[in-house]
Amino acid sequence: MTSVLLHVDGVSKSYGARRAVDGVSFQVRQGQTVGLIGPNGAGKSTTVAMICGLLRPDSGTITLEGEPVGQGASAAKAKIGYVPQDLALYEDLPALENLKLFGALYGLKGTLLKQRCDAVLALVNLADRASDKPLSFSGGMKRRLNIAAALLHDPQLLILDEPTVGVDPQSRNAIFDTLETLQQQGRALIYTSHYMEEVERLADHIVIIDGGRVLADETPAALYQRLPAQAALHAELAAPPSASLLDGIRAQPGVTAVRVDASNGTHLDIDLAASEQAAPLLAWLAAQGNPVLHFATARTSLENIFLNLTGRSLRD
Repeated sequence: MTSVLLHVDGVSKSYGARRAVDGVSFQVRQGQTVGLIGPNGAGKSTTVAMICGLLRPDSGTITLEGEPVGQGASAAKAKIGYVPQDLALYEDLPALENLKLFGALYGLKGTLLKQRCDAVLALVNLADRASDKPLSFSGGMKRRLNIAAALLHDPQLLILDEPTVGVDPQSRNAIFDTLETLQQQGRALIYTSHYMEEVERLADHIVIIDGGRVLADETPAALYQRLPAQAALHAELAAPPSASLLDGIRAQPGVTAVRVDASNGTHLDIDLAASEQAAPLLAWLAAQGNPVLHFATARTSLENIFLNLTGRSLRD
């Protein structure tokens, strides 16, 4: 097993009477991608700010390779790259000059600075736009330049806070390609997002926070075991199901829940304990004189798990 890079231990932070983070603990190992997710106001942003040394915890410790992160300059902070949700770029300064400026703030200069600028521009596929100003860039290109800036000093841990907000699908895929290259290089990542499919694609470990506390700190495979349903069957019947048919479906082996689509009474969402139980259920429906017109099977999603742990009420 790889060694622990980042250790967050019992960290808490309050704003007046409100406790934003309440005893949060988790680890990030070398080469690991941790998806840090939670509803609005869950404490994610405050946790990330403390990991980056931008906020001081009221209690608890944060260490990187055994060194405390703390505030101000530190050896630990120098090993962290941070990609904020809000773009941190000078719009009227060419992309390369933006990077040179940020590189100088990291203490880079001369040949090393040039090499690092060239390397990160190539990584995010912006080498051909080095002389252009971000003012002329698309939202996705700006996001990629933001990532390049965070990688200039070759950090061991890269923290990305909602890096795909407001970008089109093509730009999202370009960002994913960059992050997957970093994963292949053995870089450790913390990835926060409200898009569950992004976390499913990238993360090999997931931390779910709500109310300032950690609700889950597990691999995706372990999280899927938390729900009784491991698969789903979406079926369209020829006619709306009767109450007795719904009861019969619920009694079939492996069925854990049945829901009728509120907008279309012939559509059913059926939760299953295993995907192998879909075929016998379809055969049973046909035998009852209720053939399925269309169907699709799917694995239980991270969104189902997330809502099961944090609830479905709005968080404004």
